[in-house]
Amino acid sequence: MSLPALQQALRSVRRRVAFDRMLIGLPLALAAAALAWRLGGAGWAAATALAALALVAAVALRALRHYDTAWLAAHLDAARPDMDDSSALLYAREDALGPLQRLQRERLQARLRQRPPPDLRPARSRRRLALAWGAGLLLAVTALAWPPATRVPAASAASNDAGAAAEAPQLRSAILHVQPPAYTGLDAQSLRALDAKAPEGSQLTWRLRIAPAPAGAALEFLDGTRLPLAREGKDWTARHRLQASQLYRLRIDGDRAPAPLHRLDALPDRPPQVRVLAPETTLQLRAEGQAQWRLAFEAGDDYGVAAEARLRIVRTEGSGENQTFHEHARTLAGRGEARLRRFETVLDIAAFGLQPGEDLVASLEVRDVRSPQPQTGRSPSVILRWPPPAPPDADGLDGLARQVLPAYFRSQRQIIIDAEALLAERPRLEAERFMARSDALGVDQRLLRLRYGQFLGEEAEGAARPPPAAGDDDAPPPPPRPRVSPGGIFADGSDAVETPAEAAHDDDHAGHDHEDRDDAEGADHDHGHDHADPAPADGVFGREEGVVAAFGHLHDLPEAATLLDPQTRETLRLALREMWQSELHLRQGDPAAALPYANRALGFIKQVQEADRIYLPRLGAQLPPIDESRRLSGDRDGLAPRGLPPLGAAAGDAAPQDAWTQLADVQADPANALAAVEAWAARERERLQDPLAVAAAIDAVRQDPACADCREALRGLLWQAMPRPAGGVAPRRPADDAGARYLRALREDVR
Repeated sequence: MSLPALQQALRSVRRRVAFDRMLIGLPLALAAAALAWRLGGAGWAAATALAALALVAAVALRALRHYDTAWLAAHLDAARPDMDDSSALLYAREDALGPLQRLQRERLQARLRQRPPPDLRPARSRRRLALAWGAGLLLAVTALAWPPATRVPAASAASNDAGAAAEAPQLRSAILHVQPPAYTGLDAQSLRALDAKAPEGSQLTWRLRIAPAPAGAALEFLDGTRLPLAREGKDWTARHRLQASQLYRLRIDGDRAPAPLHRLDALPDRPPQVRVLAPETTLQLRAEGQAQWRLAFEAGDDYGVAAEARLRIVRTEGSGENQTFHEHARTLAGRGEARLRRFETVLDIAAFGLQPGEDLVASLEVRDVRSPQPQTGRSPSVILRWPPPAPPDADGLDGLARQVLPAYFRSQRQIIIDAEALLAERPRLEAERFMARSDALGVDQRLLRLRYGQFLGEEAEGAARPPPAAGDDDAPPPPPRPRVSPGGIFADGSDAVETPAEAAHDDDHAGHDHEDRDDAEGADHDHGHDHADPAPADGVFGREEGVVAAFGHLHDLPEAATLLDPQTRETLRLALREMWQSELHLRQGDPAAALPYANRALGFIKQVQEADRIYLPRLGAQLPPIDESRRLSGDRDGLAPRGLPPLGAAAGDAAPQDAWTQLADVQADPANALAAVEAWAARERERLQDPLAVAAAIDAVRQDPACADCREALRGLLWQAMPRPAGGVAPRRPADDAGARYLRALREDVR
């Protein structure tokens, strides 16, 4: 419970604040009443004074809400240190206090009885009072001292008003009713203005009240179209369907005042937008055993999407020029609200007859609810691809079926790195595991050797095949030559080098000092020249045409022999010899002995890579020699003048630039400039950000050529629409006096 002294202190604070606010608001209320009396008479003055005093009272009451018991406790703690920042306990509920809090409150009450609280009233707002009374008295004196309007007799005033009204009818009220197309689902609205924004295709109805009644009125559009207003009782009405954004003005017969322009903005109906929800990627590979393909799309439109959509599915068949397309169509029903629908389906892959190496391409086509011509939108295409079957595994290659890999996945440097890593891991590996990895490195070395050997015309390695006998029609045809991959490996997994001649034969050349690898490769090879010669297309054993192809031993192919110069060929041959030795030791399980040969082979390969090739001579532009005699002579005879383009010139129509320059001169007639820029705005309507604003600015200048603000507004719009000038080279400044003397002395010295 608080003491009576505190209650009295709080009441004094509130009285001071309320009185201060009333003193500040009173002169402003008096000034408003004086102004209302001057404009409308005593009745208006009394009403204004009452409203102003009520407003001042409301402001004062609002200010008193801040001065409550919490404010008093906070200021009492600040003014009396002996209150121990506990003044809030004086206003706390008895049942909410603990024993110590009650004891502290009794101490505070005793201290307040001994010494009353200080004066906590806020100081008067002297500065605010002075400003308010000064401004109020000044306004009141000005309103009272203003000369009264000349009074005219009532009869003459009525006659003058009637004559003026008869001469100049004016628009008293305007209602523009907007009825959007039914498919939009938007409600009709009535606007008390002549400007409007409505969906494209809306029906507009004007209902205007013009007094006194004119002889006629019409709506004039800026493109020259005129829409007459029809009289219906006291209103003038007109109807128009909004197909595009337009500018118009109201023309009233007998009204000589300039008519302002009004805007009708047609909001276009955008086509529906479709996005793919599933699958997440545009290209999806068919998984092993996958029998279905799930598709999900989401279509959105500003007014609504049709309930059904068309799913277009195309299956590709074949490849290259023989590829054909089979098109299918499905109708999907959407779910969700009209403006955002979801279309889902699950396709049975087998129903389309998809085979390995073929694709299924799907896209969704949706329509919106626009009437009578709906717009369509199409989703991005999604592809389900059935990968072609992998190449068949090789049989008989080291007794295992290995996956075909191109030879360029290995390099000589990589073989060295792998061999060193194998040696480091040797203590932790079993003997069989170590031998298998070393043998695999030997195979990689062999593939790389064959790859480089094709530049020297080396033959492919393989088993020998007997040639067919002449006239043996019952003999089985020779096996077809395996297809060779770009890396030098047959499609069936065996190693080979593709040579330009189709009749090239397989050969294990004894001159390369390679060892017998029958056990590792599962094939019988003889040292020396064991050639497996496929028969020519039209030659068999015993015929003249196949003798060279069957028994000839062409080591150097013409295409490979001319690729490198003799020195480079010899270096490459040394590298191949080192690779032979490296391969030998790796296949025998001795990587340590193979490393020196592998390193030397790498060195030779680097020399070959750095060698000069002899493909074709390098031919460049043959420039004429420079005439040194004309240097620093100052002789300009025979030099044609070159005019620099004007700085800042930009490609495009010059109409906006010319109009922008001419409009800066207020004295110049802008008629020609306005005609040119109006034609330019009509051509560039799609590029302009706000074509209606440009047209309105042009019309404003045409209506009042002397209006400086209208000219500046049009110049600002033209500045934004003009193309930005390209950077140019500034022309050289003419020589000054010192420069002219220097050039003159230079010419005299040369002569």
